[in-house]
Amino acid sequence: MKLSLSLLFLFATTILLAQNPEKKQITVKGTILEVGTNYPLEYSTVSFINKQGKTVTGGITDIEGKYSIDIPAGVYTVKYEFISYKSKEVPNQNLTKNTTLPDVRLALDAASLDEVVVRAENTEVQIRLDKKIYNIGKDLTAGGATVSDALNNVPSVTVDVDGTIALRGNDNVKILINGKPSAIAGFGSTDALRQLPAEAIERVEVITSPSARYDAEGTAGILNIILKKEKTLGLNGSISTSIGVPLNSSASGNINLRTDKFNIFNTTGVYYRNSPGKAYFNNKYFSRPLLDDNGDPVLDDNGDPIMIDPQFDQVIENRKYNRMGKGFNTNLGIEYFLSDESSITASGFYRKGDGNDETTNNTSNYNNNTVEEQITRVENQDEDDSNYQFSLNYVNNFNEKGHKLTADLQYDRGKDRERSLIIQQRTLPNFEVLPAEDIISKENQKEYLAQVDYVLPIGENAQFEAGYRGNLEETKTDYTLLQEMGTTGNFVKNDSLSNIFTYDENVHAFYSQYGNKFGDFSFLLGLRVENTQLKGKVDAENVSEDTPLNLNFDKNYTGLFPTVNLTFELKENENITLGYNRRINRPRHWFINPFPSRSSEANVFQGNPGLDPAYASAFDLGYLKRWKKLTLTTSIYYQHETDAFERVQQETGELTSNGIPVIRTLPINLSTNERYGFELGLLYNPTKWLNLNGSFNYFLFKTEGFYNDIDYGAENTSYFGRFSSKVKLPAKIEWQTNAFYRGPSNNSQTESDGILSVDMAMSKDIMDDNGTLGLNVSDLFNTRKRNSLTTTDYFTSESEFQWRQRQVTLTFTYRFNQKKQRQRPDRGGGVDDGGFEG
Repeated sequence: MKLSLSLLFLFATTILLAQNPEKKQITVKGTILEVGTNYPLEYSTVSFINKQGKTVTGGITDIEGKYSIDIPAGVYTVKYEFISYKSKEVPNQNLTKNTTLPDVRLALDAASLDEVVVRAENTEVQIRLDKKIYNIGKDLTAGGATVSDALNNVPSVTVDVDGTIALRGNDNVKILINGKPSAIAGFGSTDALRQLPAEAIERVEVITSPSARYDAEGTAGILNIILKKEKTLGLNGSISTSIGVPLNSSASGNINLRTDKFNIFNTTGVYYRNSPGKAYFNNKYFSRPLLDDNGDPVLDDNGDPIMIDPQFDQVIENRKYNRMGKGFNTNLGIEYFLSDESSITASGFYRKGDGNDETTNNTSNYNNNTVEEQITRVENQDEDDSNYQFSLNYVNNFNEKGHKLTADLQYDRGKDRERSLIIQQRTLPNFEVLPAEDIISKENQKEYLAQVDYVLPIGENAQFEAGYRGNLEETKTDYTLLQEMGTTGNFVKNDSLSNIFTYDENVHAFYSQYGNKFGDFSFLLGLRVENTQLKGKVDAENVSEDTPLNLNFDKNYTGLFPTVNLTFELKENENITLGYNRRINRPRHWFINPFPSRSSEANVFQGNPGLDPAYASAFDLGYLKRWKKLTLTTSIYYQHETDAFERVQQETGELTSNGIPVIRTLPINLSTNERYGFELGLLYNPTKWLNLNGSFNYFLFKTEGFYNDIDYGAENTSYFGRFSSKVKLPAKIEWQTNAFYRGPSNNSQTESDGILSVDMAMSKDIMDDNGTLGLNVSDLFNTRKRNSLTTTDYFTSESEFQWRQRQVTLTFTYRFNQKKQRQRPDRGGGVDDGGFEG
């Protein structure tokens, strides 16, 4: 269609020019957008009609909705058209020199709802003043995968083997769903993203320099995941099923019914999967000082610390994980169009998951390279979690120029119950059943959100925005530890560790920002004010009065967060961007809970109630260049963070029942953390049958700080790169290969080796292109493992961890009344579009 239109207009233009050789040729440029969303309308037509009513020439818009057409100088009526949209005519345009016409916005034509317009589906990048938008398109490796897996294919983003999401190597990332905090993202935990199908994603916005309209939370930036809501007009949908080895089965479906007055949408999925994993720990212990009740070294008569030898100088742990999980999720909503300019959307989301995890830990205790004791520890954990969310969204587009008001109300509720029965037995030097433990943890979360955003265009290129967001969150953790009395089968509650911890985080924010464009220069200036209240309360039956921990706290912070985003267009397809923003990193509730949780008898994690928020200032200088078949994006960035969080490992001075020192992991505030980085991305489509995509990110982290007179300063230089190729073969077969490598890294205590991962996939269209069969292999070479070495004065710990082994998945997708290509843009309502785009 695109080629035919182009040849037609080229032919018509050639004839007209031949008939009017005496007229001066000029170039007319402009942009066509959708009303309300400001989404570019690709393949729109632009016609220039003379006074006699004849079409002199015309053209079509590109992927960004832009057009550039050469015409003879004269007076014209300019006509803009796009299938399914109301056409628009602008009469009496006296075009005598090169001109850029004002942006034109077209509205959906209710009388043309039976017509459908499609755009080719591919992975592309769009640059805005405050973000990069990656339209994921048809990623073959996403078949049967989760949202967490799909994020690992987005440039600048990495997902660690344990599910930790990082942006440019920094894991303090704020995850938003459709522009708002959501139970779908798990209230800050990324576990929920492992349960949602990747097919639910429309696009991912990587916001490394957020404008003032976004939360100031997340020193690395923001990942805004936009979920699919609308496919096409009328009734349509799709069903997708998958089966894999190790067991990975799922089924999901979506259905959409759209008329001129309402849009009903639903996405529902179920899954049942097994995720086997393993881990290895080799801990070596050295002589350490004897500590008194205050944690200070005990000195001898000469003033030297009294040193004690460990009962075992080496402990090796081999762990095997067998994780079985099943779950259900559904999202149901209705968008009602009050008028052509306004709509209201109500939606509900529900997710329920059940898991049964068995962890077998075989421990061998050595002295002088001789095994003196062996213990087997089996932990059976049952987990039952659920989340539900209700949201209401109102949108009013006052006019076609972008004058807009949106309002959101949202309520989230999450429940998570875990019960772990830990059974231990000694097998060497003699067989002995050891006391068991029964741990019950209940976590309840609820969150209220209210948000209002107002956008006011000023003149042709300027825009003012203002808004408010209130986010009230409460997390209540009920932790109970029951310990067996000998091997009698009778369990007694440990009142020293059992507790109820309630954590409240209330954030109120106001923002305003102003953007304008002067020729090739655009800017967006903003200021956000956030007030944060952090409250913690502990209910425990047996807490020492002289405990050094501040169990109950109430902290209040007010901060100013300015943002600056600048863009200079060197050419139509080339620009430079510069961004500055100030961010905050608030400690999550598990970082503050002062009561320890145990991953094993000798390894505990303990929160720090004295932890304060960290603040960061970041600069980002970017460059974009587009050629016909190649797109280049690159940037350099710098961040300076104060009171940065760091996890440190230290001895507690306590011993296990068999004399092994207990090691504690504790989050602390260090003084400064500086980050320097460079990233490069390439999208290359040399032919219609080959797409290549690559990115590279290099960064340096520099930390300075002391804790308990120990210098935790460190420098970490690392990098990661990814490459993806997609080949279209005969017989409607496509082949895709993704490769990812993250280089070695280190912090003040731990060095980690590099990680290589390769995924391969293929697909074939069947059933007259309504169905697709897909086969993909995740982690082809089974190398996605984290190997690290931790070194302190009194022990070293060498470890290897693999969350999930190589996996093969077969998928089948069937579509009804739904084309394989990505459809026309959303009409609007409920999706955060990022505001001023310059």
